Amino acid sequence: MHTHILPAKLPRFADKFGYGDFIYLKSREDGAADMMKGDAFFRTIQSNCWDEKLRIEEYAEYQTQVQVVCTIPVMFSYWAKGADCLELSRFLNDHIAQLAKDNPKHYIGLGTVPMQDTDLAIKELHRIKEELHLPGIQIGSNINDLNLSEEQFFPIFKACEELGLAVMIHPWNMMGMAKMTKYWLPWLVGMPGETSRAMCSMIFSGLFDKLPNLRVCFSHAGGSFFGTIGRIEHGFNCRPDLVAIDNPNNPRNYIGKFWVDSITHDPKALEFILSYQGSKKVCLGSDYPFPLGDLEIGKYITEMGLSNETVEDIFCNSTLEWLNLDKAQFLNG
Repeated sequence: MHTHILPAKLPRFADKFGYGDFIYLKSREDGAADMMKGDAFFRTIQSNCWDEKLRIEEYAEYQTQVQVVCTIPVMFSYWAKGADCLELSRFLNDHIAQLAKDNPKHYIGLGTVPMQDTDLAIKELHRIKEELHLPGIQIGSNINDLNLSEEQFFPIFKACEELGLAVMIHPWNMMGMAKMTKYWLPWLVGMPGETSRAMCSMIFSGLFDKLPNLRVCFSHAGGSFFGTIGRIEHGFNCRPDLVAIDNPNNPRNYIGKFWVDSITHDPKALEFILSYQGSKKVCLGSDYPFPLGDLEIGKYITEMGLSNETVEDIFCNSTLEWLNLDKAQFLNG
């Protein structure tokens, strides 16, 4: 339920809009492509980042039929003008929707919206649901350094609840990123912190009480949240004047009211997450096709001695519940 994809070709949006470091692809002789952020190199991607047939074949090697696809977070472009970000979002959403339409047994799509513009984001939410028929969206852990608890984002979450759209939250624009580039620390340290930042912001703002039917899944097994829940709860108890200003309910009470993916890279860590969440709120994630992901797609989960019911929950049932989808539509025959 957590994989990333791009169209094979991206327009030069910076040329079209006349500003900004919008991502574009530069083809390489070896068949890969370089993602360029303006004139700066961002990362090299292989053809499995855009080739839907190759992705199906690679997933089949790990007995996996269905992949939930969403854009790469750097494509969010929340820093751009709202209308321009909407155009980019529509381009990406159209590609993902067509992919899912053409391969209904293999792909489920999540859209993206211009979170920096509430009205435009809600407009695109309606198109995602009513025209593109996607079951949810992916958003970032912060929006231009604003926490997800800010009032301007509440109408977007409310619209997701009303439309029945699931929400996946992915870390991006990591805190301290410019000051800790060495050792890949933004990805190793910043990303887990970003996910916990999003979770705490939503919990402490009372969002889950205001929108009890909003279905949210947090990436990377909740990041650092579960490992620091004792500290988070202790802070809530000892300094309610700072922490409990918008929500009087203990943060621990919200565990199990949202979903997280399974990307821990460690069996003991996954056992720890399951002890808090239960198997019905842990979804199979991979972060495919990027190297920091679980590129053997759940192989270690099958070797943990978990019950068949727990494995089936992680491998499909919890994701289907989060997305409000029927397993029957993906069965062959």
